[in-house]
Amino acid sequence: MQLHPREIDGDIMVLAVDGGLDGTTSAGFTDDVLSIVDGGVKRLILDCSGLTAVTSVGIGALLRLHARAARLGGDVKLAGVQALPMQVLRLMRLDAVFELYDTVDRARLAFRPPAED
Repeated sequence: MQLHPREIDGDIMVLAVDGGLDGTTSAGFTDDVLSIVDGGVKRLILDCSGLTAVTSVGIGALLRLHARAARLGGDVKLAGVQALPMQVLRLMRLDAVFELYDTVDRARLAFRPPAED
């Protein structure tokens, strides 16, 4: 599994996740992403279009990231989750925890404040 910072759009960081998120990769993922959050980036979009698989250990890593960001006043959105990882997220009912978007652009728009009338 590889994690690539793709872009920073204002105070939103987009990270591309490639490969599987499992017992062998989740510790590195957790360390890398939590250090970004602890460094002050609180609004993250994980581009999961390259995520090929996720196990229960990987789910735990995602939940730790979500909890840390929320505790610091931030948020994590998942974009582009493909078929197999999406099935796992839905089976574990994590689609109620994470906001899931088809694309990074849709996730980015979700961070915008609501329009005032």
